[in-house]
Amino acid sequence: METDVADRLSALAHERRLDVFRLLMRRYPDAVPAGEIASALGLRANTTSVYLSILRRAGLISQTRSGTFQLYQIRMESVQDMFGRMLGDCCRNRPDLCLPGPTQRSLPLPDPTAERPLHVLFLCTHNSARSIIAEAMLRAAGPRFRAHSAGTDPAEAPHPAALDLLRQHGLDTSGLTSDPVEKMLDCGIEMDMVITVCDDAANGDDVHWPGAPLHAHWGVEDPLDTGSEAELRESMARAFAQIHRRITAFTALPIGTLPPAALQGQLDDIGRLRTPVTA
Repeated sequence: METDVADRLSALAHERRLDVFRLLMRRYPDAVPAGEIASALGLRANTTSVYLSILRRAGLISQTRSGTFQLYQIRMESVQDMFGRMLGDCCRNRPDLCLPGPTQRSLPLPDPTAERPLHVLFLCTHNSARSIIAEAMLRAAGPRFRAHSAGTDPAEAPHPAALDLLRQHGLDTSGLTSDPVEKMLDCGIEMDMVITVCDDAANGDDVHWPGAPLHAHWGVEDPLDTGSEAELRESMARAFAQIHRRITAFTALPIGTLPPAALQGQLDDIGRLRTPVTA
């Protein structure tokens, strides 16, 4: 038992291996290709392979194959077990160590109401399509929610195709802008949740947000990474459908009754939802 914990801590006791672990935590529940990990962190392929092998042998991540790609994913139950043993056994359940600190959430979020709405930030790279669509959809869900969006490298304005699609579905596009992360950090609002909707934003999201927001990753393929006008419309519609499915599931959650860990699990499950296959 002690060896298991020691092995896992040893695997994390290296700055760059810890970077790999953090990236995979940000991308959970996604399984991420090794090449993408290397590219995002500026690592050589062979170095990344060594780091991933060490983390996998320690039981912190899993490896699966998809075609020619090796995919890696956090083994959440192993991570939970490691911290549980550290705090429960090694630290003897000391309340000054085991209870959540000021940067952790210990109580359920209040049930969102018009008087105390839930502030949700959707984060993307350019804040021009996916995060804009998510913001508009959640805004339309009613006054219980306050939707925001931002980009790590924002475009000058939302993409016209995204705005057109929102209007076609009867969604209000007034006030939708492409904003930098810094604007949201300086706005004076503490977010309840920060949700990344593109992989690049999740890979590089090292922002420390005020308060104790829950984090989740709901990755959606970039609808703008396409060719012809017809392909753009098709990919935009596919992204819209996937985001709509997730927003619908999210707004149905009994948020005020779920402990933080249970709510986090629900958010992770929503991130696994994909676009329904149509005949």
